Amino acid sequence: MVLNSVLPRSDEVRRVETLLGQFPVVALLGARQVGKTTLAQAIASRTKKPVHRFDLENSADLAQLEDAMLTLAPLRGLVVLDEVQRRPDVFSTLRVLADRPRKPARFLVLGSASGHLLSQSSESLAGRIAYHELGPLRLADVGAAKWRQLWRRGGFPRAYLARSEEASRTWRREFVRTFIERDVPQLGLRIPAATLERFWTMLAHYHAQTWNGSELGRALGVSDTAVRGYLDVLAATFMVRVLPPWFENLAKRQVKSPKVYIADSGLFHTLLGIDDAAALDRHPKVGASWEGFALAQVIARLGARKEECFYWATHQGAELDLLVVRGRQRRGFEFKRTTAPAITKSMHIALDDLALDSLDVVHAGDKTFPLGANIRAVALARILEDVAPLR
Repeated sequence: MVLNSVLPRSDEVRRVETLLGQFPVVALLGARQVGKTTLAQAIASRTKKPVHRFDLENSADLAQLEDAMLTLAPLRGLVVLDEVQRRPDVFSTLRVLADRPRKPARFLVLGSASGHLLSQSSESLAGRIAYHELGPLRLADVGAAKWRQLWRRGGFPRAYLARSEEASRTWRREFVRTFIERDVPQLGLRIPAATLERFWTMLAHYHAQTWNGSELGRALGVSDTAVRGYLDVLAATFMVRVLPPWFENLAKRQVKSPKVYIADSGLFHTLLGIDDAAALDRHPKVGASWEGFALAQVIARLGARKEECFYWATHQGAELDLLVVRGRQRRGFEFKRTTAPAITKSMHIALDDLALDSLDVVHAGDKTFPLGANIRAVALARILEDVAPLR
């Protein structure tokens, strides 16, 4: 199988094209090697206007932007700036160019670090820029029947599409090493590679659990503030998903610490040294791995934004793995690695206390069926058919 047999993703192409029609600058954000450049190439191939591309990891292209105004101002059509976090000062130039009459050029900027990019663009491009986050491959990209391979290898295209399990494992191991040793320092972050690797691996053992900075800090011999900074680095570079808690004025004590997930299941397996399907089935973290993978697939299917996704838990033991809130909609999800899910007391509590419109229990079987009033068992392999996107 070749890389382009899955990419580009037509729905993602359409979304970015729509944004380019509405905004002079569109930021396409996502992890390194997740497919941003391939997506940008697909968009460029569909436009009838001139296309100009600058890869800021290429020293020649980077040199051209020493005077960004001189280089960019004459250009017309679509201008693509890849790995724009290498030159965050370019945003002040884009602000001027975005305000020109009749918008002779549209700018598609690709970035691998959300915090680095957003902090710059929010100051200079407010009202002129739209953001689109590209995640790893999803069930919609590879087909629901391939969910086991997608879970095992993860959604980075080169890991998923590798010719063998060993080739996939090798790619993921090298990705982790390169990310720690090269990518993080290039962002100007001064974290020792050995420390970040230890933290990332420790964090994998907390996958799908509530954040406990004090415990991790003691294990690493650093302060709570330092480990929170490490977490922020991994979240800003799309390596970790931080799921905030939902709490409201209920007559119950509610958990107020976030849950953390390694964002890609394949990288999670690499960090824990899980080499194949047999090892995954035997591993004590198999349930947590499946939860994180299924959660990511449901969020992608819903089209939910980060600020719409939460988990909920009380100190009395009631909990909900995923709460998605948009407007007046409240949809709840539980994730169970079983083929025979059943209703629990906690589900009834969540349904009532959170006033959920529905609660879906996503499971590893192959059928979707009702469990009770407003509660369904939904097969992961059927979420594209049985879970409706948010309105």
